[in-house]
Amino acid sequence: MFNDIGPMELLTIIVIAVLVFGPDKLPKVIQDVTRTIRKIREFSESAKQDIRSELGPEFKDFDFEDLNPKTFLRKQLGNDDLGLQEIRNGFDLKKEMAEITDAVNGRDTGSSASSASSSSSDAASPAAGGKIDMTKKSEDPGKDERPPFDFDAT
Repeated sequence: MFNDIGPMELLTIIVIAVLVFGPDKLPKVIQDVTRTIRKIREFSESAKQDIRSELGPEFKDFDFEDLNPKTFLRKQLGNDDLGLQEIRNGFDLKKEMAEITDAVNGRDTGSSASSASSSSSDAASPAAGGKIDMTKKSEDPGKDERPPFDFDAT
């Protein structure tokens, strides 16, 4: 319940409690609060027992935690009836990224392994285990070719 309260926050609560109730009444207030919490827990447990006894023997395995939506979804998606585990296992991020890199660089993904073994220019391909050169190499246009002109850039 109070798992996310740090030591400084707890110290702040204690100091505020001492200031509000005073050092004389603070032990009495703490006893009253703990007694109230204990009564609420006992009332909750007796209500759960009453509900279980009213539901009958067919609901003897009924768990009140199943009424929590997070627990319900976790329990329903945890079983492999939907095949989600197979989908998760079938997804390979490295393979997908390699395919995307090949598509961006204009290489054919199906023939990258065969072309990597046959030509030395593809030795730096990811399928061959080399590094990818991400620097943009300037290509000198031929004497008759003009560089591309971008009307939107000017």
